[in-house]
Amino acid sequence: MRLFGTDGVRGVANRDLTPELALALGRAAAVELGGSARARVLIARDTRLSGEMLEAALSAGLMSAGADVVSAGVLPTAGVAYLAERHGFSAGVMISASHNPVQDNGIKFFAGDGHKLPDAVEDRIERRMQDGSEMPIGEGIGQRSEEAALREEYIAHLTSLVRCPYPHGVVLDGAHGAATAVLPLAFSPAASTVAVIAGEPDGGRINVGCGSTAPQYLAEHYRAFGGTIGLAFDGDADRLIAIDEEGEVADGDVILALLATWLKGRGELEPATIALTVMSNGGVRDFLAARGIQSVETKVGDRYVIEAMREGNILLGGEQSGHIIYRRAATTGDGLATGILLLSALAEMQVRLADFRRQVPRYPQRLRSVRVADREASLNAERYAAVLQEAERALAGVGRVLVRPSGTEPVVRVMVEARHAEVADAWLERLCTALGGD
Repeated sequence: MRLFGTDGVRGVANRDLTPELALALGRAAAVELGGSARARVLIARDTRLSGEMLEAALSAGLMSAGADVVSAGVLPTAGVAYLAERHGFSAGVMISASHNPVQDNGIKFFAGDGHKLPDAVEDRIERRMQDGSEMPIGEGIGQRSEEAALREEYIAHLTSLVRCPYPHGVVLDGAHGAATAVLPLAFSPAASTVAVIAGEPDGGRINVGCGSTAPQYLAEHYRAFGGTIGLAFDGDADRLIAIDEEGEVADGDVILALLATWLKGRGELEPATIALTVMSNGGVRDFLAARGIQSVETKVGDRYVIEAMREGNILLGGEQSGHIIYRRAATTGDGLATGILLLSALAEMQVRLADFRRQVPRYPQRLRSVRVADREASLNAERYAAVLQEAERALAGVGRVLVRPSGTEPVVRVMVEARHAEVADAWLERLCTALGGD
């Protein structure tokens, strides 16, 4: 099985993702990413309990292969990408499992240009982990340093994104994660008042009942802290989910629609196209199309969104989950930058987020994971193929079907979208039954 997934190397810390694995990964990455020169690598982490352990092991591996390591401490993922490119690092590394539970962790690499590594480079790093190359000695061994000023530089970058201060209060849910390192300073110029909840850098509570994966926590508390709206981040702050003035969730689709509308009105959305994944609601596409904004569809995963954006020179893109990329601010998903831009858009357009949310159609989507004995056999079965063909004909122009086999489990994931909930429900049942589900 391939070591690297769609978002780096990830697993249960100290069981799947061990210090020994991090050490070997660091050695291989130093050789591959440094080339003929001495590599200089920026490392940061979120607040997870296992973060310091893995940073120490990864740093040791990098240094043992001759790379110099600069630690920025706790910092959001997008900060690593931004600073790696700005300061000419050979690579940037973020130690985080993003929105995953406390016990998980991950190691994500960025190239010197701030973008995620291509699959081919990740594969070469994985192969180098087995080659047993001779390590340098003496002055050839890398050194480690800490640069706390890098965090201040990232905060300054975020504050520079403010176009029009939001004239009301905002409450920020830091998820006890990486966002806590820069809140509330990054948002102070962006709103009239700023308050933070789940703002302690507590690795034992990261993402636990708070943050973008549990927006109900923010919805229940934002008014008590003086907020007109709320913004919730995940463990490494690359996602954003908003709570509007009425306590309702505004997910990535709504935020993307708002930012696209705002940027087009400012004459900045050139070309007038954004990148969305196949999971984005069809109502968002129709809303954008009615306003002269086209959408490019990609596979699920922010790396595929970014690839499409780079290929088409697209300025804005993202996922329903809240991964949003604005290329003039970041090379990867940045929940903090997105939040600041969202506040500026609301202020400049003089619109309530709740009112805008209601303008964006939300077609019923039904999702189910079907456990099967053999994914390939189930998807190739004549019975299923016949039902799928019938569903696609019936939903043409008024809905869609998306069926994806899991890459790690004996599961097939089925999504049906239709203009009416009862239609989506009916086709979901028929498709799942045809696949062999209950």
